[in-house]
Amino acid sequence: MTQINMARQDKLKSLLIRPGDLNAFFGLVVDNMTQLVMMASILVGLFKFPREIVYGRMIPGSAIGVLIGDLVYTIMAIRLARRTGRTDITAMPLGIDTPSLFAFTFGVTGPAYAVTKDAALAWKISMAVIILVGLVKTAGAFLGPAIRRVVPRAGLLGPIAGVALLLIAFLPLLKIVQSPLVGFLSLIVILTCIVGKIPFPFQIPAAFAAVVLGILLSSLSGLFGPGAESIPLLSEPTAWALPLPTLQFLEGLPHVLAYLPIALPFAIIVIIGGIDVTESASAAGDEYDTRSILLTSGLSTMISGLCGGVVQTTPYIGHPAYKEMGGGAGYTLATALFIGLAGIFGFLGNVVDLLPEAAVAPILLFIGLEITAQAFAATPKEHYKAVAFAFLPVIAALILIELNGLLGHLGKRAADLRGETALTYHALLFLSNGFVVSSLLWGGALAEIIDRRLRRAAIFFGLSGALALFGVIHSPFEDGRLFFPWGIETAQPFVIAAAYGLMAAFLLGMTVAQRDHPHRS
Repeated sequence: MTQINMARQDKLKSLLIRPGDLNAFFGLVVDNMTQLVMMASILVGLFKFPREIVYGRMIPGSAIGVLIGDLVYTIMAIRLARRTGRTDITAMPLGIDTPSLFAFTFGVTGPAYAVTKDAALAWKISMAVIILVGLVKTAGAFLGPAIRRVVPRAGLLGPIAGVALLLIAFLPLLKIVQSPLVGFLSLIVILTCIVGKIPFPFQIPAAFAAVVLGILLSSLSGLFGPGAESIPLLSEPTAWALPLPTLQFLEGLPHVLAYLPIALPFAIIVIIGGIDVTESASAAGDEYDTRSILLTSGLSTMISGLCGGVVQTTPYIGHPAYKEMGGGAGYTLATALFIGLAGIFGFLGNVVDLLPEAAVAPILLFIGLEITAQAFAATPKEHYKAVAFAFLPVIAALILIELNGLLGHLGKRAADLRGETALTYHALLFLSNGFVVSSLLWGGALAEIIDRRLRRAAIFFGLSGALALFGVIHSPFEDGRLFFPWGIETAQPFVIAAAYGLMAAFLLGMTVAQRDHPHRS
């Protein structure tokens, strides 16, 4: 009996504590830290929010969401390992959702402060919005398994592969090129030791080595460190702030209606994204329950809001990459504790200040490449075109992100554009808004067409038209908000819905034609 218990302990230890967990930990924790510091920079720097509310309430509350979510995913990984008898299980990663961070800071928290002139009330409004978003995600969790059964794998993996390649890999590549001495050295370590699987000397984890070498070279080159006084620090002095649950959000509830059309689309995107990443983990060999993954995301978001958080959590799409790094459940456990403690004790910004972006970016680039490769490897070869088709809305999102940044730098707005440039901008906006949902529908539809299941493909396009009527996809507004089609001045949603309807009608007509004149090979 003792030997059996010792064997079980050894199995549990190999699951929780692996050398690869350090690599995976660096990727996940830095991503989360960066999101929270970015949120603080936007609210304090741009909207002039009181620092005591941002650092004493918002960041700790948001960190609690990551703490709870990653702890639950750690437990889920341990249970999966016990149930299957496998020791190669990798936990699902969870963190702060990047797209909605910008949407909520620029579309909810910041504007609420500008309208009310009351920072405390704006914070309570944001808490209420996050709690309602969490409720929607929790309710949506019960639809997840059905969606996963119905949508072809190309439709599920195509959107996250597009996000991985274009947003997670390409955007960090820009950081690498901006600081090539640091970035290229860290990049070659990642490419050689993680992608090429050639061990780093002395068995040092490659991601850890890449970051440390980047810090050393950055300091030596004068691009970073004590002598670089021109680089502003984003961090706030360490402060204790225990985020306990509070009912103060109730004071914000009467004001939330104006902000829900902006917030709810991001809840829907995270639901779809959670279904996608569960399929991605399954393709990598770890079969998690879709409903449990989504419920964790919804409940951790609600708990975050109750504790003062103003951004939502989401299951990250990096599971296959963290598995490739050798991560088990230790990296999510470590991330949960680190982010939770950093949020409570207030040292998030101080740690981020020590990490050159170019040294960390290669880790994200690897994650993007790994997920993209998995999308093709786990999809039938005949569906490759459907995976690529699902990339197109993500490409629009990438271009729009950079274009909006350029316009902002020039002091311009989209309304200032004229002629062909304005038409191009609105086409990008059309493709970009709700891109995770539209990517899934497009990829799924084309996969069904390739398999000659035209009636099912027609359903995908018909559903696309219905969603476009309410702005779930293709919202004509820059903030991507939802709407009732009869309550807005533009007829564009009706035109888009009609266009999708024509596609569905054509496919149904071809179904009849196929029945009358069956294909002969």
